[in-house]
Amino acid sequence: MKLYIGNKNYSSWSMRSGVLLAAFGIPFEEVKLRFDFSADSEWNRVIAAVTPTKRVPVIVELDGFTVWDTLAIAEYIADRHPEHAIWPRDARARARARSLCAEMHAGFARLRTVCPMNIEVFFPDVGQKLWAEDEALRADVRRLDAAWSDALKASGGPFLFGAFSAADAYFAPVAVRLSRFGLPVSEAAAAYRDALLAHPAVEDWVADAMREQDFIVEDEPYRAGR
Repeated sequence: MKLYIGNKNYSSWSMRSGVLLAAFGIPFEEVKLRFDFSADSEWNRVIAAVTPTKRVPVIVELDGFTVWDTLAIAEYIADRHPEHAIWPRDARARARARSLCAEMHAGFARLRTVCPMNIEVFFPDVGQKLWAEDEALRADVRRLDAAWSDALKASGGPFLFGAFSAADAYFAPVAVRLSRFGLPVSEAAAAYRDALLAHPAVEDWVADAMREQDFIVEDEPYRAGR
């Protein structure tokens, strides 16, 4: 099984699937494509032959079967590996985990837009300015904080539904955003953010991202260069 991803420093969508597979020790071959969308780029040569969406992440099986979109990938991995609690075993907890992932998948647009994932650098000054000026961002973070806090209260932590699950992999990039931009959250949400960042699968992804040293101007709204 191959997992096609983009730059680890910037690709929050790739991070979800990569962290999920790594966290459960599921073997896969990682194929990283640089975010270069020029007509003759490797990206366009390779990804067009893999998925009609031309987006990452995408899983490709040995027989050529493909699965794209992070939610579909999580469900496919759960079906393929029932020995792992990819989703919580309890039906209600599982439904809530899927609800939170779907909300993340479709929502939090302002947080995504003004606080893009950028693992290798910290922007607390930018975060402070955004927080003071952007009510839509504050609303997104408040909702995120409430969702995390409710799940943690019900499960007892340290992860959203007790043990690490697809829901936690889904929110790993958000933990990065909160930490890099220094956005304020409650004590419970901060403890969960830190637990996510300390998970070995997340730490490995972050370490790889730090080693990339691949500056992509289009993904750097707050830096003109390195």
